[in-house]
Amino acid sequence: MKTFNEPLLLLVIGTVILALTAIHPHDYPTWWMETAPIFIAVPILVATHKNFTLTPLLYRLLFLHALILMVGGHYTYAEVPLGYWMQDWFGFARNNYDKIGPLAQGFIPAMLFRELLLRSSPLKQGKLLFTLVAACCLAVSATYELIEWAAAEMMGEGADAFLGTQGYAWDTQSDMLMALIGAIVAQVVLGRVQDRQLLRGG
Repeated sequence: MKTFNEPLLLLVIGTVILALTAIHPHDYPTWWMETAPIFIAVPILVATHKNFTLTPLLYRLLFLHALILMVGGHYTYAEVPLGYWMQDWFGFARNNYDKIGPLAQGFIPAMLFRELLLRSSPLKQGKLLFTLVAACCLAVSATYELIEWAAAEMMGEGADAFLGTQGYAWDTQSDMLMALIGAIVAQVVLGRVQDRQLLRGG
């Protein structure tokens, strides 16, 4: 009998951190836009937890993704301290924390799509599943880039903190490439771990 509810613990910790990142962020419009996926995803996860419990691996990954969004929302992706530290350590020409977000946008949704397809469709492990998961992640990345474009059109310079392009002309394309890399790496590295947890029923 399970007495430890890890998803609940992650929810509580995440809620506390979310509240902390809402204290004096760079600006509230950016914070709201960056953290909006959390406010959409968490109620869905809570509502479906009893009847469609995800694997522990996936809950942990979703928690990590939420943390990335929270930090990016608090500082803006172009000004996260970790990105400046990386800039110093590796000699980057810019704050590359804004590439961690797109990488996670492929890495973590890949495991979500993979689990959903394995549990809810006739698909089995193999090349077709691998390809469809990567394609789904690219679709998510493309959709997010369209949202950024819409924000830029509606808000003008007010969307600069949300976009975080830092003057890089190929930001959109590089973000989608990072998402694709994340989707591929996630399936290669974590696919078997997820399979074992699915066989055990979570």
